[in-house]
Amino acid sequence: MIKLDQLVYCYENLTMQFDFQVNRAERGAILGPSGAGKSTLLDLIAGFQYPKQGEIWLNSQNHTATPPAKRPVSILFQENNLFSHLTVWQNIALGISPNLRLEIAQHRAVKQIIEQVSLNNCITRLPAQISGGQRQRTALARCLIRQKPILLLDEPFSALDPALHNEMLTLLKQVCDERQLTLLMVSHNLEDASQIATRSIVIADGKIAYDGQPDCLINGLTPASKLLGISHF
Repeated sequence: MIKLDQLVYCYENLTMQFDFQVNRAERGAILGPSGAGKSTLLDLIAGFQYPKQGEIWLNSQNHTATPPAKRPVSILFQENNLFSHLTVWQNIALGISPNLRLEIAQHRAVKQIIEQVSLNNCITRLPAQISGGQRQRTALARCLIRQKPILLLDEPFSALDPALHNEMLTLLKQVCDERQLTLLMVSHNLEDASQIATRSIVIADGKIAYDGQPDCLINGLTPASKLLGISHF
């Protein structure tokens, strides 16, 4: 569960205000123009930015001032943040153990997630030796293996080709359902929102312009559709 209670954050000349709740196991897509505050919203929830006022509740606990490492959250950035000196296998295994000393069951878990994201052929390679799409899948696998109840994704599939893009969306939806994860995913792709999200949140100028069904946006049934380049309304 994610609850933002009268949250205010100031960046340069933009004052951002967020006040909403995402229920346990709900999947939300965060949409909106560039610079609207989508990534900042994830940073606030994850603890990489702190609000000027208001409270952040995660799984019924107040985490407004909690350091990122102590929040019940996994986050995947656009840059994927892999360690360049570690192999694909090691980067994924870090999600379980910082010292990379895994028990037998943990080794099995790493093997399983590697198979799910189709990285079997590059587990001994370094990030510089694999494609952008493979790096993004490695980072996603590390997030999924951490077993945190809240998953935040910032345009996680932008580097993937269309076929693998859809495959990863299917995998993500399956994992979220199996583990009852609460998901917020920033995306510029309306099809992503309709495929995986049960709810769409449109942000414009640091505020929520729409919060509701993805279909209403796609069909142009709300003024917020215009913010996404949809002119049916």
